Amino acid sequence: MKRYCFALLVFGLLSAASGYSQSVSAEEVLEKAIAFHDPNGNWQSLQATFKVVMETPNSPERISVIQLDFPKQEFNLDVSQGDHTYSYQIQDTSCEITLNGSKEYTQKEAEQFKLSCERGNFMKDYYTYLYGLPMKLNDPGTNLDPKTEKKTFEGKDYLALKVTYDAEIGKDTWYFYFDPTTYAMEVYQFYHDENKNDGEYIILKGLETIEGIKMPKTRAWYMNKDDKYLGTDTLSKEAQ
Repeated sequence: MKRYCFALLVFGLLSAASGYSQSVSAEEVLEKAIAFHDPNGNWQSLQATFKVVMETPNSPERISVIQLDFPKQEFNLDVSQGDHTYSYQIQDTSCEITLNGSKEYTQKEAEQFKLSCERGNFMKDYYTYLYGLPMKLNDPGTNLDPKTEKKTFEGKDYLALKVTYDAEIGKDTWYFYFDPTTYAMEVYQFYHDENKNDGEYIILKGLETIEGIKMPKTRAWYMNKDDKYLGTDTLSKEAQ
């Protein structure tokens, strides 16, 4: 009887370990991840300024200073790259653009630097999405697969969440990888067509705390199909 009970105990422990990813729902993983990254629930009312330096092969360094004020619906982006600077100031539905400090620029310059209010709003969505993860996974139109997957990436085991979006928001399929102990987000990956293994994966390292929110310090981007390196973003708290 004792041997039988011991065998049941061992079997139960092994089953629990092997089925760990199935024992935690996707909603629970997301809740724990948000508790790690935004423990005080600051994201929705964020007022912050931070700097992102992007390094890409064969291109000059791009420095972006981002100002967010969600209560006032304001987004300001100041970019410097090479010998040029440009900025977007967006508040609610208004949009103002400058190039090298001037509101006057030619159509050729607008095309060269992709200056348009459509582009400005795209950049607003880009920065608020990526630096708002994983909190942004609670946004309307986000479809979280209820099953948590166990995935291994570069030799480390993760709890992974699969996310798709309503058609009017996006067509890509995303996977978010969380440390199974701390629930820190350490990798994310997206596909345009998963069967083709296209899209990219992004490795996150380090943390920078912005107004109480733990954001990734660095994000290194690679192609899924051949691991081609695309570039690295580095976040800093102080805009310098």
